[in-house]
Amino acid sequence: MSGGSGGSGDRSGGRASGGAESLLDASTDAAAVVTAGGVVVGWTRGAEALLGRSAGEVVGGSAARLVAMPADPARVAGVAERCRAGMGWSGRIRARHRDGRSIDVDLRVSASFRVGQDECFLLSARERRQHWTVDQSVVDGFLTRSPIGMAVMDLDLRYTWLNDTLERLGGVPREQRLGRRLSELLPGLQAETLEGLMRKVLETGVPVTDYEYMGWSWADPHRQHAYSTSFFPLVGSDDCVTGLCYMVLDVTERWNARRLLSMVNEAGTSVGTTLDVVRTAQELADFAVPRLADFVIVDLLEPVLSTEGHGAWLTDAGPAPARPVMRRAALRSVREGCPEAVARIGDRVGFLPPPHDMGLLIGGEPILIPVLDPSDGLWMAQEPARAERIREFGLHSLISVPMRARDTALGLTTFIRSLNPVSFQSDDVLLARELVARAALCVDNARRYTREHTAAVTLQRSLLPDVLTGGSALEVASGYLPADPTDGVGGDWFDVIPLSGARVGLVVGDVVGHGITAAATMGRLRTAVQTLADMEMPPDELLAHLDDLVLRLSAERGDDEAARATAATFLGATCLYAVYDPVTRRCSLARAGHPPPVVVSSDGQVTFPEVCAGPPLGLGGMGFETTEIELAENSLLGLYTDGLVEGTDRDMEQGMTRLGELLAHPEADLRTLCETAVRQLVSVPRPDDVALLLVRTHALGADRVASWEVPVDPAAVADVRARATRQVEAWGLADLVMTTELVVSELVTNAIRYAAPPIRLRLLRDARLTCEVSDASSTAPRLRHARSTDEGGRGLFLVAQLAHRWGARYTAEGKIIWAELELPPPP
Repeated sequence: MSGGSGGSGDRSGGRASGGAESLLDASTDAAAVVTAGGVVVGWTRGAEALLGRSAGEVVGGSAARLVAMPADPARVAGVAERCRAGMGWSGRIRARHRDGRSIDVDLRVSASFRVGQDECFLLSARERRQHWTVDQSVVDGFLTRSPIGMAVMDLDLRYTWLNDTLERLGGVPREQRLGRRLSELLPGLQAETLEGLMRKVLETGVPVTDYEYMGWSWADPHRQHAYSTSFFPLVGSDDCVTGLCYMVLDVTERWNARRLLSMVNEAGTSVGTTLDVVRTAQELADFAVPRLADFVIVDLLEPVLSTEGHGAWLTDAGPAPARPVMRRAALRSVREGCPEAVARIGDRVGFLPPPHDMGLLIGGEPILIPVLDPSDGLWMAQEPARAERIREFGLHSLISVPMRARDTALGLTTFIRSLNPVSFQSDDVLLARELVARAALCVDNARRYTREHTAAVTLQRSLLPDVLTGGSALEVASGYLPADPTDGVGGDWFDVIPLSGARVGLVVGDVVGHGITAAATMGRLRTAVQTLADMEMPPDELLAHLDDLVLRLSAERGDDEAARATAATFLGATCLYAVYDPVTRRCSLARAGHPPPVVVSSDGQVTFPEVCAGPPLGLGGMGFETTEIELAENSLLGLYTDGLVEGTDRDMEQGMTRLGELLAHPEADLRTLCETAVRQLVSVPRPDDVALLLVRTHALGADRVASWEVPVDPAAVADVRARATRQVEAWGLADLVMTTELVVSELVTNAIRYAAPPIRLRLLRDARLTCEVSDASSTAPRLRHARSTDEGGRGLFLVAQLAHRWGARYTAEGKIIWAELELPPPP
């Protein structure tokens, strides 16, 4: 092998010993095969990467041109002899890179071997990296100037060494620390706990890392800091523990960030638990004391607390008034009774920290006053009463945060410290801002919900009947209980509708869903029932028409994009409709998916009549059936919605049984009975409305009813008219004799002329005098206005002018034409 030199790194041994040279590996390092004559016959990718020369450039050429050292033939011959002896060689040489620079490499030459007729050697090499050596001065400077506080303690936990950073963190000079223990120097720094950890490390040899704690230091005696400390034992050459090292890092910013996040998350579960504006404001104040402040006040704009209008100021609503009108919504203090407060909850206030105006609420940033000065001229001039309280109770630091949500100004929250000696800092402003921002969203949600709920309740109340009367046929009482406010108002309704012939229509229904939509739908259905009832429809036909209406309403909602977006296109309802006739004491009923009525006889027997259960309204395609029952006088009939009898603690059948037990007191006052039943069955708020309609039946006595068969003969009109006149006189209604004579004459004449027998006249004396003429014809009379040249055609027009109201209703046998006359006032 020729062209190289052993260099200063030459070793005499047959193999490299220690150092980087022992790690040379031909499989990963640069490698080449060189003949004894110095010709390169093999070149690897590693060699190409090391010297920047490709195999084509090197193979077949002399190895000497790769070396950047003077030639030393004698040394090369000596290396070759060692390799022929099978021992190999390693050392350091300087090689030449393709770009001309020199590279120090560690070189290893293998024992010689033959390739064909040539004697060859395997050379492997890697670039030699400079090892950095550190002298003692550098180490001393590193330890002394490290940004981490460091100290060495002896076995008695006394300081033997500390760096500048630790001296600065603790605020105690190095001279006072050396030879003394931590508990003797910084008693407010959890010294006993820290020394306990140190002893544990000395005893077990197990390090303690990243132990965090809060403490005071002489370097900053007015503010607590957070520190992270680690301890590990110092071990001598004989493996004995000689002392302990501890390192300290000020992590106050990290601690505050974590505290901020933790408190904000905790506030999310404590503030806004209800949809009540005032309660949410109080929850904010309760949460912040004493976590953040010693005294917190929440003032909300008056419209926010109102259920009318929008309830707040929009930030883009134009110029604001010079002084806001707010009310104190919440107070909390570490002192009992909040003696610092100038105003109490509910009082009108206009407090804004001087010199700020209305712009603070609209678009201002939080205010930080680290040191409150009650002698300040602005405070004395604008807030003299508050300045006096500041002086009296030692209020020394303040943060005021405008409460805004969704571009809406809601109010102002003020945080004050007094007993806590530490003034508010910028970190506290960040926390206060986050707490108020979360509370503002909850207040705005509660405000919006309260406004919508109030509107829904108002709508629902306005659609329910104010006064219910059953005339002389029924004694009526009702009970209604709205759903739990968190679920929204429902669509339950009930009604009592006066009908002709002293009859009374009774209805109770329940619309699926909650909120304004359910209340509005309930109003439409109630109006429809009244209209259909006035058309004298029997119960089954009335429900069929009502079913068609619900189907149309569902179709309208299905065409609405907003309804499709909420998947609320189905509109359903249940209903029970009944008609009670006090003359016959019979009650006709039909129901559409509604619970059956309850009947309590005069002797206290409870039954639930088997009324054919039709489908709920809105399904379509199925019919309804009318069931007729007879009710003895003074019977109790109850109609109700499922919210009254259903509950989490019982099923519907159990609820119906319990309702019957509560109503089985026929002698009790009807209103008291109704209130007791609702109170006993609904002891806690329910997610559904509750409606109960109770009626006590009365019969129209035979002395108040008179009827006659009418022959199909025009000559019979005079006789029937005379009988009716005598009956009216017998009832003491002489003032109605002439009117009755005219009405009876016209109705009977019309029936004889146009209708089919049998014809019958009936007079009823109730709240009004009713004249009824029945016949077997299904053709209804038509009111028409006769011309001046007509000799007839004015009969029904005359009846309509004389009667309070008139109409026609159909029966299984034909129809009835009726007219009601107002009774004269009593003398």
